[in-house]
Amino acid sequence: MTVPTPGPEVDVRCEVLIVGGGPTGLFLAALLTRRGVDVLVLERRTAPAEHSRAIGLHPPALRALREVGLETAAARAGARIRCGRARSRGRELGRLRFARAWPGRPYVLSLPQSRTEAMLAERLNASAPGALRRGWEVTALRERADGVEVTARATGEVAETGPSTDTLRLHARVAVAADGSRSTVRELLGIGTTGAEHRDTYLMGDLADPDSAGAEGIGDDGTGTGTGTGTGIEGISAEGTDPCGVGTDREALIHLEPGGVVESFPLPGARRRWVAHTGRGDLTEPDPEVLTRTIRERIAVRLDPATTSMISVFSVRRRTAQRLVTTRCVLLGDAAHEISPIGGQGITLGWLGALDAAPLLARTVRGTAGGRASRGPLDADQAWQSLERVCRRRARVAGLLAHANTALGRPLPGPLAAVRSLGVSIALRTPLRHVMAWTYSMGWARRR
Repeated sequence: MTVPTPGPEVDVRCEVLIVGGGPTGLFLAALLTRRGVDVLVLERRTAPAEHSRAIGLHPPALRALREVGLETAAARAGARIRCGRARSRGRELGRLRFARAWPGRPYVLSLPQSRTEAMLAERLNASAPGALRRGWEVTALRERADGVEVTARATGEVAETGPSTDTLRLHARVAVAADGSRSTVRELLGIGTTGAEHRDTYLMGDLADPDSAGAEGIGDDGTGTGTGTGTGIEGISAEGTDPCGVGTDREALIHLEPGGVVESFPLPGARRRWVAHTGRGDLTEPDPEVLTRTIRERIAVRLDPATTSMISVFSVRRRTAQRLVTTRCVLLGDAAHEISPIGGQGITLGWLGALDAAPLLARTVRGTAGGRASRGPLDADQAWQSLERVCRRRARVAGLLAHANTALGRPLPGPLAAVRSLGVSIALRTPLRHVMAWTYSMGWARRR
């Protein structure tokens, strides 16, 4: 790291400028460098994030990682969830397995976003050293008929690479906004959002798993609760034989309780992610004691709050940008469509959009084998119009599923909670479970 010395503006040119060094921006950059496109990524943060809110990589995301040569590495680093179990009041309601929906990738991978970003950044640096520049914030943007002019300033004390200055003026053929749900680029373009916010609130934390082989916790009497199977999944050893590697196979558990849902997902190592519905109203302060007490009261699992490595609160909202493609800019990931964290679909959606956008960006800046690069407005191009429709459709389906999951996990009076449990139990014991497994593993989101 170097401290930038204040000085005059420095001009930098590239073919594609990506604003945002999160999972979508880094993945798109890795895709484009493999196509020979000159890419620059600006990231406002001066250092990688230490903690992760997102952890889920669905089978379509794993297939996307294959495009940049990281599927095997990710599968080895993460915890593979081949099965999800639903429970209520200590009773098993049923299980979902993903093998039928995805024979080649029969699991959802749990891998913290911070680790995913680190892998992508390393891959990008190997193919295009210096393409990722941390510590730069976009302050101005102007579209022209054949490109974009962007001004960025150094943030904090660090600008990791590049010229010694505190201001950059960048010229690119196309700019991609991958800078999250509070996108600065989207704001500078004057693009509004539409959507809805729900009053549901959640408390989420990462804690030590008392049984590293997959048991859920320790009961109030000091004995095992019986919610773990020792190996993580009945009939499957803790060390799987998946062709992608030797990562750990473990279970996800969904507890549909009268007081609200409690979800538990494995993390790499001897840890688990816990999520508890905390009502419908104002967000509470993130407190490990509150989370562990809520879990103990609802499902009789005792966890040690002192082992908490991440604690967070969140609410549910769904927003979509009114435009995803402009004259020379493209919005992807959360900048284009923000959905509820419930279901963990965000990274997968962003990567699918990047996979569709990469060949169009390469064509726009480099042209085809027998043609010239495109100099017209992107939003007048039928291919870009088609991409926008596909991205909107995926986001709409994901949003509906997240809303359904939210409604399913809300607190209910005892009799209604019993009816909910009965309905889920019946569904998980009929062929409908195969449809549910396909839906929850995002089988509907295959590339166009």
